[in-house]
Amino acid sequence: MLLRAGSVEITHAIAAAVAGFARPGDMIVLAGEMGSGKTAFAQGFGRALGVTEPITSPTFTLVHSYDCGRITLHHADLYRLERTAEVADLALVELAEFDGIVLVEWGDVAGASLGDHLEVRLGVDTDALLSGDGDEELRSIELTAVGRSWSRRWDRLNTALEPYRW
Repeated sequence: MLLRAGSVEITHAIAAAVAGFARPGDMIVLAGEMGSGKTAFAQGFGRALGVTEPITSPTFTLVHSYDCGRITLHHADLYRLERTAEVADLALVELAEFDGIVLVEWGDVAGASLGDHLEVRLGVDTDALLSGDGDEELRSIELTAVGRSWSRRWDRLNTALEPYRW
């Protein structure tokens, strides 16, 4: 599913819509180049779940956890990991299964080891920038269900995100 966000607020709205379909045990992989909007997506997602404290990229601490009352949001960042084997040390799958939802920035480097997940690939719309028709805020957001877990919710998610379709 390919979506378009023309502002950070729209990125937040898309993330909030996705959060509305998330449930305990979910893994959401955030992929894209530096500055593509992964942390902005995480902020919108967290706010929709009830996180009131600032959500920042956990680049140096690797995982931030936020108690949302009924669930815990774990926000991980794999950017600084040197080997994919280090992903197992973070126990992300176990965090999701135990008590929460896990958002993983730069998670595409370990996607296969994360099991069923929703991949959210963010990018700057370079075609619009190059043509002079766009600005730095225009982002593409592509959602892909990996495994059966998100596939079961796909039609409802697709309907909810229809206003943002490319």
